[in-house]
Amino acid sequence: MLEVYGHGGDLETAASTYGREAGDFTDFSSNINPLGPPPGLVERLTEGLASITRYPDPGHRQFKCLLARKLGVDESWLSIGNGAAETMALILLALKPETVGVVEPCFSEYSALARQFGSKITSVRGTADHDFHADPKDMELLIRKSDLVFLGQPNNPNGVQYDSEILREYALIAEREGTYLVIDEAFIDFIEPDSRHSLVQEIGLFPRLILVRSMTKFYAIPGLRLGYGIAHPDIIRAMTGKQVTWSVNQLALLAGQICLASPAEYEQATITLITEERRRLREDLERLGCRTWAGEANFLLVRLPEGWTASLMQNELGKRGILVRSCAMYPGLEDRDIRVAVKSKKDNGLLVREIQAEIGTQITGRVGDKGDEE
Repeated sequence: MLEVYGHGGDLETAASTYGREAGDFTDFSSNINPLGPPPGLVERLTEGLASITRYPDPGHRQFKCLLARKLGVDESWLSIGNGAAETMALILLALKPETVGVVEPCFSEYSALARQFGSKITSVRGTADHDFHADPKDMELLIRKSDLVFLGQPNNPNGVQYDSEILREYALIAEREGTYLVIDEAFIDFIEPDSRHSLVQEIGLFPRLILVRSMTKFYAIPGLRLGYGIAHPDIIRAMTGKQVTWSVNQLALLAGQICLASPAEYEQATITLITEERRRLREDLERLGCRTWAGEANFLLVRLPEGWTASLMQNELGKRGILVRSCAMYPGLEDRDIRVAVKSKKDNGLLVREIQAEIGTQITGRVGDKGDEE
């Protein structure tokens, strides 16, 4: 198993396991924009290296000002963190929930962080036939018996959204029950703006609603770590009071400012690429006998054909220099389930051909054609 730390993208473990250099893998186990960072970001960061001799702004003011303008919210409603993970940790530290509710399967960090900070975990489980959405009655009960509930939107590892009406209903129930509702929108930027279901423009109506977002996935800067929370100023102040000073470094803040000023063409090109390649990849994998779910993010949950396990496929592909995320350890999933990132047409074609070679299934049409290598 490559997920010794509970996540994908662990190139060091892969390198030691398969006897390759860390950079000698095509990594489908982490979900990062295949276009890379916005144009000019690396050059501007290089120019800004001299700023590492100064402490970063502990108030994150320049970045926060730009972010507030982009989101259409007041700066007092924003908390800047060292990635979405720190933002979630600050929420738990600030609100001190005794019981945290999760909808399984989901991002493992919800439960891991909650346990780390002394909370009990309670959960409900979605089913494969309902895109892993929990039954609304189960969700109402979960909200009622929890002090805080995490909900992925779109959810990781299946990439499926909840409709805005359902989110609004859950937020209303949370207000009524005195429960905090944390909606994790780390991957929502990969969805066409008109298709995103978010309560960001209505957050003022729900004092117990907290939205968590990431800059690292869409803008391809995971090594810098940058995320943020959107919530009522009272919650933001409580979170800030628990944050270690200078936890967000100078280069991450500079990168954030550059990303927010990135051209609209970059953002639209990313969304278009992901939309088209996700559809193509899903079709090709299903031709191989895999089951997939209609996610809207930059990854797919894949159930391998009978006779295969996630660990076996992960190991065989790893020998070929390809990394995929095993989802066998996710509560509610099966030992045949993997998650794969949506990457470029060339890389996706490589993944499909290598899985095809392992499964030994012949498919017709596009897969394996020379055109997929362009």
